[in-house]
Amino acid sequence: MSTGTPPALGTPLTKLVGVRHPIVQTGMGWVAGPRLVSAAAEAGALGILASATMTPDRLRSAVREVRSRTDEPFGVNLRADAGDAAERVGIIVSEGVRVASFALAPSKELIARLKDAGVLVIPSVGARRHAEKVASWGADAVVVQGGEGGGHTGNVATTVLLPQVVDAVDIPVIAAGGFFDGRGLVAALAYGAAGIAMGTRFLLTSDSTVPRAVQARYLEAAVKDITVTTKVDGLPHRMLRSELVEALERSGRTAALLKAVRHAASFRKLSGLSWARMVRDGLAMKHGKELTWSQILLAANTPMLLKASMVDGRTDLGVMASGQVAGLIEDLPSCAELIDRIMTEAHQTLAGLPRRPSGAIPTIPNLS
Repeated sequence: MSTGTPPALGTPLTKLVGVRHPIVQTGMGWVAGPRLVSAAAEAGALGILASATMTPDRLRSAVREVRSRTDEPFGVNLRADAGDAAERVGIIVSEGVRVASFALAPSKELIARLKDAGVLVIPSVGARRHAEKVASWGADAVVVQGGEGGGHTGNVATTVLLPQVVDAVDIPVIAAGGFFDGRGLVAALAYGAAGIAMGTRFLLTSDSTVPRAVQARYLEAAVKDITVTTKVDGLPHRMLRSELVEALERSGRTAALLKAVRHAASFRKLSGLSWARMVRDGLAMKHGKELTWSQILLAANTPMLLKASMVDGRTDLGVMASGQVAGLIEDLPSCAELIDRIMTEAHQTLAGLPRRPSGAIPTIPNLS
């Protein structure tokens, strides 16, 4: 834990989950493992463990590893549409995890099961109507990601989407998409959010297990080097431009299918999944979209395309999900250094705002 940290900034989020600072480290597949999650938690943020790329047994051991590293609250991110979602929920409940987060809205029944067990439920959404739905089902808070965010994303900017959601629900709203510093935190709070969630900024820390050569690719990227493509799995996916992305975008349907089959064959060998299971998984990830066979296969093995870069360092064979803020990030601080910096900047930003007529400096009250 760092020393000389700036004062805490209490909000409904810090009060709800019991963290010192209104900052969430998102559950990024192959990135948000025990080391990063525990470092973020120790620094005062809410660390979220990514479980979609773990087997159930690995998830249980990862939860225990995080707990061995920190006594601070943390959460686990789940895929609501996973075939073994119920089993994973059982692990979260039995291991006493504080928070369950979801990349897609969980069912009303799943939310009820978690809440009955005392687990806080925080889904991620990209539209006001989805926020309203999960709030009516009992979600404790919601992460709202604007189009600037990395990975699967929408096309509405955070500054447009965030106030819509804040005005629509009466649970804490966590802003995601485009945040990386203290100025952004203050801006989100001014919109009415209870905190911010960051993925790319935590990926680019010294506590991240992403290979340094891959992190260097992110640090070298300008904003124009971050694109949104549907060629990987048929859904809008924000990522760094790479050899694979450019090849897929240049390829016709037949060539794209051949590339997808080669990647799928590698994934099948590593995962042990049958071809039929891979196709079923790919179809389950369509979410109502019309996909080509190459996109169905790539949708099924997108986790392995991420693994190629995030674990194996093969940027030529994989994809690198990224928020637009990667074009503004230039260093690799530790999680403790990053959060101290953000909170210091936030307090400095508040102090630098125009004074009220009374001469008082605007502040955000400590609600914790």
